[in-house]
Amino acid sequence: MIETLVLPFQFGFMQNAFLIGAIVAVPTALLSCFLVLRGWALMGDAVSHAVLPGIVLAYVLGFPLLLGAFGAGMVTTLATGYLSSNSRVKQDTVMGVVFSGMFGLGIVLYTSITSEVHLDHILFGNMLGVGAHDLWTAGSIALAVTAALLLKWKDLMLHAFDPAQARASGLPVRLLHYGLLAILSLTIVATLTATGLILAVGLLIAPGAVAFLTVRSFGRMLAVACLVCLAAMLGGVYLSFFLDSAPAPTIILLMTAIFVAAFIRHMRLAKRASPVP
Repeated sequence: MIETLVLPFQFGFMQNAFLIGAIVAVPTALLSCFLVLRGWALMGDAVSHAVLPGIVLAYVLGFPLLLGAFGAGMVTTLATGYLSSNSRVKQDTVMGVVFSGMFGLGIVLYTSITSEVHLDHILFGNMLGVGAHDLWTAGSIALAVTAALLLKWKDLMLHAFDPAQARASGLPVRLLHYGLLAILSLTIVATLTATGLILAVGLLIAPGAVAFLTVRSFGRMLAVACLVCLAAMLGGVYLSFFLDSAPAPTIILLMTAIFVAAFIRHMRLAKRASPVP
């Protein structure tokens, strides 16, 4: 029985899958808290889809794929900010137009070239094919993103809750805004190997949503989000071995189940706290 339970840890490809999951869990969880508070769920979805043309162009030009992904992500966020600031169209509408256009451009570019990079690995990730280079790249990005968020979490929290107060307090609001967008692009690049483009948005939203339903202070929200994301990442990889399923979708399903459980708990507590007529 014990030999069966520890069997996934005896394979090198599973060990790398566990490592990449643990590496990207913390930065995605921390960032998800700020995205939930800012109402930027669609922004995470937009950037995760919009990096595809950058990946394809980087492959054609012989540049690192991660560099192309980051460049495309930044172009998307800057274009979204410019269009929403200089038109009557709301930001969520602009994001929908920009990310769908970028994703369509990426598909057209990909189908027009001969590539050794499989599209499924880009869209859905390839955790079981992670190598040492992927671990070092994701680890470096994760460390930089985590450090930036932890050092500036109070400023980013004030900016998320009350941008006007943040501006009145003398905080560099514009720098915080675009800095958070740059961190978002970097985090998506770090999760590219782990969950791919389509499923990355689940890691960028669900942990923060679960923590938001569970605790009331922002400091605890950050801690709970990290624990939830780490449990879902490691648990999803572990379950996928026995279910013979892909790790990334299994992780997202487990994360969704945790969110549903947190929501049910929240509703029960709210019902108990409500006065009886």
